[in-house]
Amino acid sequence: MRAEASDDQMLTRCTGFRLVHRPQRCPRKTALVTDFGSSRPSASSSSSFPGRAELPLDTVTWGPDLPGDDTLRLITTPKGKKILQLGVGLGHNAVSLALAGAHVIAVDHDIARIDAARQLAEVNEVKVELHHGDLADLAFVRADQIDLALSVYALARVDDFDRVLRQVNRVLRTGGSFSVSLPHPAWLMLDHDPMGSPRLARRYGEVMPQDIDGVEVHARSVAELFSSFMRANFRVDALLEPDARSGRSIVPSTIILRGRKDGV
Repeated sequence: MRAEASDDQMLTRCTGFRLVHRPQRCPRKTALVTDFGSSRPSASSSSSFPGRAELPLDTVTWGPDLPGDDTLRLITTPKGKKILQLGVGLGHNAVSLALAGAHVIAVDHDIARIDAARQLAEVNEVKVELHHGDLADLAFVRADQIDLALSVYALARVDDFDRVLRQVNRVLRTGGSFSVSLPHPAWLMLDHDPMGSPRLARRYGEVMPQDIDGVEVHARSVAELFSSFMRANFRVDALLEPDARSGRSIVPSTIILRGRKDGV
């Protein structure tokens, strides 16, 4: 007779780090996720998101200490839709959307993240189509095939932001949307000392990328982001600067833009 799994064994299986035989389904509420360049906790929760955080699998998470999409409502009725995700993290958003009935296609340049996302999908018994490659290399997707697209924090690492937007616009159906969350440029002006108050350290929209936990992060201004969407033939129909749930931030940590592909 096979012994039942212990709580510790069940937790290991649900984190997505190791897949083993399991006698029962894992809970879907949260999953331990590490991403954005480092598994080490950072003084700046925004720049290192999601770090090592318990993130939900029943809604899309747009940034650190933020309400989920069940509150922000950027993605509506994912069931039956073909959804493209750029930057998979360790899979929590892709699995969340797959659990809601979407056909999810996720792309990431990091093979370790792809593997971890695949394990998390298997543990939760959903299918996610995973592709290893550059976020702007979407040649495997035909034009006008995607209902909606999203990217959470991953495009802060991209040098050619406009190229990514052009490629996403190509694969989206008319009326489809692309929602992008990024570290807020005002947040990136500050040095965040866990032992003291934030200190102004950089210019707004600093041109040179910042090295944060060994990852180069671009601090694009709101005007620059808005212009990039327009150049790629998106109509920006939502621009959010959500308040942190903790109420501790003196400036927004995250900016979210949603661009809509209109007919010509």
